[in-house]
Amino acid sequence: MITEDKIQINETLADLYSDAKYDMIKAMKSIAKSVFKPIQPSDFKDVYLSISKEQGEDLVELIKQNNIQNIVEFGTSFGISTLFLAKGIIETGGHIITTELIDSKAKSAIENFKKAGVNNLIEVRVGDAKETLKNHKQPIDLLLLDGWKDLYLTIFQILESNFHNNTLIYVDNADMVETKAFLQTVSKNTKYKLQSQHQGKVVLISIKK
Repeated sequence: MITEDKIQINETLADLYSDAKYDMIKAMKSIAKSVFKPIQPSDFKDVYLSISKEQGEDLVELIKQNNIQNIVEFGTSFGISTLFLAKGIIETGGHIITTELIDSKAKSAIENFKKAGVNNLIEVRVGDAKETLKNHKQPIDLLLLDGWKDLYLTIFQILESNFHNNTLIYVDNADMVETKAFLQTVSKNTKYKLQSQHQGKVVLISIKK
């Protein structure tokens, strides 16, 4: 059933995806800089870097089907993926902690959450995720890794003690070199099961029963 809450989220997402169409030039300029110096997160401060609509709707279904309530997201950006997470936890009564390094992006994301009417469901932590998440002591039902790829393993290890038998780890950009290295490391641990999705762009990690 489409509720008023979901209508607000859908309208906000439609606006954000419309804006995101025009940031490809910014993204290409940032990538071009890598010829002269390594790319830094600040190079993408104005770039959306969003998940696809198909991924977002799949996340909503994943949350509902598994009754996911406690979510941690690494990499808020402008909040598109977070809004899909919120769309799911409206059904399950959950809560989201999301992290963003760039202050200006975090502020824009918070405004987007307010516009969508879900800011009360989302805690935004601004700064280096190695610091903002290091003292996390609550069970995690879903961890979404969609930030700086070199940090996937570090964030995974920081939060691993909070995983339980039904925890799911959603890994975006699984086809990138740095992410492949992370996934190869995780695959060596026999407790984890890895499942490729979205033509290899996503890998879902679960804990073997």
